[in-house]
Amino acid sequence: MPRTVILGVIGSDAHVVGITILEQALSSAGFEVINLGVQTSQDEFVSAAKSHDAEAVLVSSLYGHARQDCEGLHDELDAAGLDVLTYVGGNLAVGQSDFEETRRTFREMGFDRVFDAETDPEEAIARLRDDLQLTTTEAEQIRVDG
Repeated sequence: MPRTVILGVIGSDAHVVGITILEQALSSAGFEVINLGVQTSQDEFVSAAKSHDAEAVLVSSLYGHARQDCEGLHDELDAAGLDVLTYVGGNLAVGQSDFEETRRTFREMGFDRVFDAETDPEEAIARLRDDLQLTTTEAEQIRVDG
């Protein structure tokens, strides 16, 4: 049975190429991907995660304002009674020079994983499999069934 993930670009960001590549990679890896597209609100992420019984929410942002756009997202997920993995990735901060500082900021906000814009989709998928505790057999079965 495929694992469902929610994917989207948060806030006013309209960059679509990254999530399109990630959607294709996740789908090829056997995940059920609900792609919310660009300019996605926190409410849309929460609603989609709830209605699709998702196991993970993957937030993308390339225009550098992810901190503002993601502030309070985990409160909204908690209020909806959702216990999902949350990943964020992209160019998360304007003028970002020290990504480890950015990573710490987003981890403190509650994100399980934080990726920079140079992260290969396969790396994110490997971490997702680890975090969902998919065994090799389950991961292979997802690929076959998907």
